Amino acid sequence: MSGIEHPLHALRDFLPPNTFDPVAGYLQQYKVHLTITRERKTVLGDYRNAYQNKSHRISVNGNLNSYSFLITLLHELAHLLTFDKYGHKVQSHGKEWKKLYGELLFQFIQNKVFPVDIQNQLMATLNNPGASRL
Repeated sequence: MSGIEHPLHALRDFLPPNTFDPVAGYLQQYKVHLTITRERKTVLGDYRNAYQNKSHRISVNGNLNSYSFLITLLHELAHLLTFDKYGHKVQSHGKEWKKLYGELLFQFIQNKVFPVDIQNQLMATLNNPGASRL
């Protein structure tokens, strides 16, 4: 998908069932430029805040399974929400980010989009989610 613009609905192919609408809602609300990248060895995703006339930018590796893709995208969206609320005044994986990331995860857990084993792992970390992914 590198270098080619795709319609937002192409994102459906990377997400678990019944998750496109809420994810697309965040991307549209915050005017996120989402890039699905080739596999990167050191990161699964990345967030860059909006500045000057550029949009918020999120990238996620396209080789991830749909659940890892969603968790990674939510991780990066939590960075956006943290930046939107606090700017550069808090740590990137500090308590503010952890709270917002936990809230995002919980929203999707409530909708039962994850298999039970992944849901249980996520539930165990909701109060203090780590920066690394499952």
